[in-house]
Amino acid sequence: MIYELSQRFYFEAAHTLNRRIEAEGSRRIHGHTYHVEVTLKGALNPADSPESGMLMDLGHFRQALEPVRQQLDHHFLDEVAGLGRPTLENLCAYIHRQLQATLPLIHKISIERPASGDRCTLCLD
Repeated sequence: MIYELSQRFYFEAAHTLNRRIEAEGSRRIHGHTYHVEVTLKGALNPADSPESGMLMDLGHFRQALEPVRQQLDHHFLDEVAGLGRPTLENLCAYIHRQLQATLPLIHKISIERPASGDRCTLCLD
């Protein structure tokens, strides 16, 4: 059996974007509340904890996500090293790069800005 296990976190951050449409507001520094969902996919790992019945302990999952949340929360995304242009697509890729070593079962990463109705999902298979 294959399972998907997800954990969510959010962060507040500001950024600018040089766009051709809706350009005026995007070029000024503005902020959003970003909601991130990271999904793992795989079979249960009996070697990890034979009696646990878990793909991954959610406590360990949350601990793995916290450093990334801290790198982004209340930061100016234009200045985050390794992010590039602070688009939803680049945020998904950045989060994946930061987590891939500690969470090798990552299946997808979604980022949503509920107030504006925007969502992007990076699918890794």
